[in-house]
Amino acid sequence: MENDTMKFHFNLTMYVNIGSYRYPAFALCFLLFAIIVSANLVIILVISQERTLHEPMYVFIAFLSVNSLYGSTGFFPRFLMDLLSDTHLISRPACFTQIYVIYTYASYELTFLSIMAYDRYVAVCHPLHYHRKMTPKTVCTLAAFAWIGPAFSVAICLYLTIRLPLCGNKILKVYCAIWNIAKLSCVTTFINNIVGLLVTAITVILPLIYVLYTYFRIMLVCRKSSSEFKSKVFQTCLPHTISFVTYSITVFCDIALSRVNVEKLNPFFAVVLSLEFVMIPPLLNPLVYGLKLPEIKRHIFRMMSCFKTVS
Repeated sequence: MENDTMKFHFNLTMYVNIGSYRYPAFALCFLLFAIIVSANLVIILVISQERTLHEPMYVFIAFLSVNSLYGSTGFFPRFLMDLLSDTHLISRPACFTQIYVIYTYASYELTFLSIMAYDRYVAVCHPLHYHRKMTPKTVCTLAAFAWIGPAFSVAICLYLTIRLPLCGNKILKVYCAIWNIAKLSCVTTFINNIVGLLVTAITVILPLIYVLYTYFRIMLVCRKSSSEFKSKVFQTCLPHTISFVTYSITVFCDIALSRVNVEKLNPFFAVVLSLEFVMIPPLLNPLVYGLKLPEIKRHIFRMMSCFKTVS
């Protein structure tokens, strides 16, 4: 029976036994999930319904919210079940599906943030050519690239992981991760490591460098501009900067956690670090864009007032 379990299931061992506190923890996480879903649905609904928001910047914000829903629904239901469970076994197909959803969510997020940085760069540094460069065709091409590219690259990494023969089933994580499964391999993971480094360079490092480059160029333009222009740029770029910095920090924490000896860390601290990038960006993004961008904020309050009038 134990051999069958090892063959067909993984054991998520980072869950901490919190006894009866599991019920308040479940309620809190379920409330967080409900807020994430509601807030992102509001952003998507407002942008899709208001024709004045059918601009590239707002379209990409809507895509960010779609990605937040995608990542959250791929993580929270299983996580909530595990909070109430005494055992934390997950079948291999479910584990690999979770990996694909979480990793594509992470890649989509950074890709869309990079495209949004390009949109702001064109708007600030080449305002007279903005509508010529950011045409509907260009937006569709960028969106297609953002959705298809990460899906393909993650699929390659996942395929190489699935075919590894494993000598264990314990994953020191609250969700499945490629790196943790690769460490269970009975054979060398040299090819996996090389492909993983290439994919990381293309989907993580290059976008990070590009975002930093665009903001450097924007800062150079702002330095020579009027105070009114700087204020307008600051207003439109601040939400993106907050999202980008927050996401970068949470991903760095998750990567650092996978490279250290987790058993030497405080278990609660380790769990918090591992949950940051699947919880904080989906919650923060709709709040930041909904409250900081005047156009979205105005339409949200108008929609809320309409609901109050109807009720």
